[in-house]
Parts: sequence; C-alpha cells; structure tokens
Amino acid sequence: MSAPVLDRTTTATATGPDATTRPDPATAGTPAASPAPATATDRFAARTALVAEIAAHFADEVDRDARPPREAIAAMKEHGLLAAAVPVSLGGEGATLAELSVIATGLGRACGATAMVFAMHQGQAMALWRHGGTAPGVTTMVEAVRAGALVASSTTEKGIGGDARRSTCAIEVDDAGRIRLRKDAPVISYATEADAILVTARRDLDAAASDQRLVVCLPSETTLTQTSTWDTLGLRGTCSNGWVLDTETREDRILHDDYAVISARTVLPVSHVLWASVWLGLAAEAADRARRAVRKQARAAVGQTPPGALRLAEVLVDLQALADQVRHAADRFDAVADDPEVLESTAYALAANALKISASERVTDIVTKAMRIVGIAGFAATGPLSVARLLRDSHGAAVMVSNDRLLQNDAGLALMTGAIL
Repeated sequence: MSAPVLDRTTTATATGPDATTRPDPATAGTPAASPAPATATDRFAARTALVAEIAAHFADEVDRDARPPREAIAAMKEHGLLAAAVPVSLGGEGATLAELSVIATGLGRACGATAMVFAMHQGQAMALWRHGGTAPGVTTMVEAVRAGALVASSTTEKGIGGDARRSTCAIEVDDAGRIRLRKDAPVISYATEADAILVTARRDLDAAASDQRLVVCLPSETTLTQTSTWDTLGLRGTCSNGWVLDTETREDRILHDDYAVISARTVLPVSHVLWASVWLGLAAEAADRARRAVRKQARAAVGQTPPGALRLAEVLVDLQALADQVRHAADRFDAVADDPEVLESTAYALAANALKISASERVTDIVTKAMRIVGIAGFAATGPLSVARLLRDSHGAAVMVSNDRLLQNDAGLALMTGAIL
C-alpha cells in the first residue's frame, strides 16, 4: 500500500510566511495586555507559566495518543515564546540563550514534547537571522518567525546513518532561479505543524556530501510523503515520523552561509543547550514529586526522618549540578555569540558535545532515583506522583543524536585540544 501524501498548501495559506492572511508581524505573538516592567531574568516568566499550564493539562493525552501538542504550540505562538529570540534590531525581544534555557526548563517540567518543540524551533529560527543574509525569501521568513511561525528541521537522511553534516540529496537550480530538492528523511519532528522546514542539502549535484546549504521549505511549495510512524517509548508528542520531502522553491530561500558554519556557530551549541534545558526540566519535576512524597511521609511520622529524605538530598545535589552545568553553558554561549573564532574552535565543539552527553546521562539517573524515592506511586503509570512519562521521555535524551556518535567525533577532536573550563 502506498504511503499517504500530505499537501500542506492550504495550511500555508493561513500560517506560512507568504500567507495572504498572516498576522501583523508588529503585533503577533505578544500578550494581549502590556505586561508590567520586568527584569531581564523574569520577563518571560509569566508567559512561560501560562504556556506550561496548558502544556501540562494536555501532556498525558499528547503522550498517550502520540499526537503533536497543538494546544501548547498555539499558546507559544500567542504568548510570543516562539518569537522570543528575534533580535531587537529586527523588531523582536532579543531573548538570550540563558533566557531561552529557563523557558525550556519551565516547559520541560510540564510536557517534554512541548519543550522539545520549543527547543528544536529556536536552534533553526536563530540560524535565519544569524546566517540567512538579506535575500527576500529569508528575510520574509524572519518576519514570519517574529509573527509566531513555527520552524522545523530536516538534517538527517536515509543512507547516511543520522550524520547531520552529510547529505545525499542536492539542490537543483534551473535557469529561472527555481530550485528543486528531494530528501528522504528518517525523521522530521512536528512536520505537520510547522510553518516552514529548514532542510540541509548538497550545494549542487556535483558537491561533496559535506558541502551543504540550508533551504527554507514552505508548506505551500512542499509535499510530504509519510514513510514511517513515530511509535516510541517517550517524547511521543514530537511526532518525528519519517518523510520524503519534495519541494520546488526559489533560490532566495537558501541561507547565505554554508551549513558547516551554521552548525558550528548556532545550531549545534544552541540545540545542545536547549535540549539539556528540557532534560533539566524533566529532572526537576521528578525531583519535586519525590520531595512531595517524602514530605507526605514526614507528616505521617512526626519526629522521625523519613527513609527517603537522605536519598532526596542526594537527588537535589545531582539536580543542582545539572542545573549549574546547563546555565553555565548558556551563559558561555551568550558571552561568545558574536565571536566566530571561539564558536568554530575544536574546544568549543567538545564543550557543546560534553553538555549533551553529560546531561542526557544525568537526567535518566535523577528521574530513576526520584521514582525509587516515591515508591510504587512513582512506578504507577498515572497519578500525581507518577514519574512514568518523565522517565520514558528522559530515555530519549541519549538516543536523539546518539551519544556514541558524539563520542566517536570527540575522539578525534580530543587529540587536538583540551576542554573549555
């Protein structure tokens, strides 16, 4: 039986960057009422809490049905979280990576799938203004993000083993400046919900596999043919199905910089920080449920230290270490965000990979310890103290971009330089 074909043309007419009924970029994606003056550290707190509340309400349903967190995505658009990082110079709020990290953690406590959509979107969105150049097709996409557009990515491809820095597919350009591209992608997260997909491909038919460019593919110009389903242990709401992506678009939708530069300076470090921030949220929520369980034990045996109290203290030490690691990495990026020499250094690549590997291992450890503290109520599939979904989601951390692949890459890099301390 042939795979279903999804033509997103009608959706793009309503939400894509070339939409005829697009929200006003100057006002879309912001709260209805002007918020009270806020400091740099809390200006997104209230909006994050509103979105997290909606995400938490639907989290179990999203997980059970393996469906996109549409309600939370709509809330992120409404409250400007998807547009948060758009620079002030382009009419946005200019959120730092440290601020985005806090948002991702808050969302991660509520719904891992929602938080991962937020995290994956930001890495791609930031590539647009940091590397896109001034071509009309790219600047129009930046305006769409400012208005609340959701951006997905397609970097892996069948036949290359999940290596995002190589492509088999290539950009084909005709004399009229139109380009064609077909990518057989084993996964594209939340593809059916995205207002654009950024796709890696070889520069042309004669280019090497590593000579890649990044192309903005709009739903109105793209056909997705589903090739696999996303029936997984955790992070089910990311809906990372397999797709064959066919697009015919304009040459001005190709970002200016090579993908090697885009990856090193933006996509890799931003993604690793924000993924780790999501995992920190999962760990923090699990630890909080363990704390509630121990407090309940303490109330039942006044004057005695509950058996789980010592284990809880240990978990909080691990949690604090993870939080410090994540926040330090976010601050480090913000400090060197405009320094290409540092961002493209071998030492920085090692540091970014180290964060991803370490955080992905720590989150499962913390959530597992929390489950044991809670006991049978934590082991239960549902209930206020259940950590089942948190544990299943946490196990996705080590396999989304395999830790073994990163360590294999690091093995060669480590011979040339040490770690950034």
